[in-house]
Amino acid sequence: MPAKDDPIVIKKYANRRLYNTGTSTYVTLEDLAEMVKRDENFVVQDAKSGEDITHAVLTQIIFELENDRNGQNMLPISFLRQLIAFYGDQMQMVVPSFLEQSMMAFSKEQERMREQMDKAFGGSSMDMMGMSAPMKMVEEQTRRNIEMFQNAMRMFAPTPPAPNQGAAREDNAGEEAPRSDDLKELREQIADMQRKINSLGGS
Repeated sequence: MPAKDDPIVIKKYANRRLYNTGTSTYVTLEDLAEMVKRDENFVVQDAKSGEDITHAVLTQIIFELENDRNGQNMLPISFLRQLIAFYGDQMQMVVPSFLEQSMMAFSKEQERMREQMDKAFGGSSMDMMGMSAPMKMVEEQTRRNIEMFQNAMRMFAPTPPAPNQGAAREDNAGEEAPRSDDLKELREQIADMQRKINSLGGS
């Protein structure tokens, strides 16, 4: 029997059926989505090989949700385009950490906002005030996240060469130009970016 704090194991079979070993029942992607919303930790394993395929299944859930005709798309086209463009780019190694830290900060801000409204208006604050005030606060947090991301992009963007450096580059065409984004500098920039993102949660 798994320990209490161990993640629930979901086994995926060749026929694409998903089996929840915790409840000994077959489940659907919709069921897994509800488990995520309830903050239930689980991993998905290939029933035959035992390979961890959680990432692929969670990605599939997002795909299904985004293509639900009765739902509402959450990921803007501009975001999807930017995300696709980062694959294979030198920024690819930074994006996962940035998105993870940004979502964590956003969740902390959301919880802080909920607590403040509950203290001021009681447990039914969302119903009493409608969505206008919460949405304004969410929009402000989103704006700050976008500014943070844009600043990060500028931080990693290569510095354009000065006009008088063109000839020197041609003379040294056979030599590899020094890289401005060496590993040490990259790590320092990532750490600085994460500190700034973390500060959003405590602001």
